[in-house]
Amino acid sequence: MTPGKRRLRQIVAVATLETRRRLFGRGAVALYLLAAFPVAVFGTRAVAGLMTGVTETIAMDDGIFAMIYRLLLLRFSIFLGCLVVFSTLYRGEVLDKTLHYPLLAPLRRSTWAAGKFLSGLLAAWLLFGGVTACTWMLTYLAHGPGALAGKLLSPEGLLQLLAYLAATGLACAGYGALFFVFGLFFRMPILPALVVLAWESANFLLPAFLKKLSVVHYVESFLPVPVDMGPLAILASPSSPWVAVPGIALLVWGLLRLAAWKLDRVEVLYGAE
Repeated sequence: MTPGKRRLRQIVAVATLETRRRLFGRGAVALYLLAAFPVAVFGTRAVAGLMTGVTETIAMDDGIFAMIYRLLLLRFSIFLGCLVVFSTLYRGEVLDKTLHYPLLAPLRRSTWAAGKFLSGLLAAWLLFGGVTACTWMLTYLAHGPGALAGKLLSPEGLLQLLAYLAATGLACAGYGALFFVFGLFFRMPILPALVVLAWESANFLLPAFLKKLSVVHYVESFLPVPVDMGPLAILASPSSPWVAVPGIALLVWGLLRLAAWKLDRVEVLYGAE
């Protein structure tokens, strides 16, 4: 077996094991609560719509979901969910005093870091991709099962759903890489994460050249329905998906290289924590 294939198998093995821990371990309760909140909001609206009817048209619901996706899912559930998942990939091992096990295993630390990150990405996208699809469908279910079926069976509706799922995956990758590194460099990753949240939330107010220094700028290139962010928003052309995907991929690659560099210099000193 070539070294490349051996390393790939090790990454997949680490990712498989760790994905189960992310989805079914002790910290999974917080994740499911973050995921349940937007589903409960959209589910309540769907039930109310089926019982009493809705005044909005399906075209209006396109804009409503686009706005709520940006404010509730992207900047709340997905952001905080990625913080919970990725900041604990390393920090959780330290707190549980189990870090010495993977560091003594016969695999490179960069391989372990790649497998850890992949496990977080799979867990986050499976969970919040499911939330994205569920809330999108609940938006149109408020008009009745026929309206939802019509939306799903139309090429425009299906492409819209796929675009939101792609945006969710891109957000999980970008935020995940950031929070993975925060967990390596900071004992309290939530503090730098709050700075990132403030920067991402103020993105619509930033000049065009500063918008490009945020994850949300590239994620929004996949969002199919534009929204009006208010009179104070500074307009800027969104990046093309052909730029957004390589941009986030380059960010992830750079941050994983930084994580591998840090891990190569880690010493297990639990008493210092």
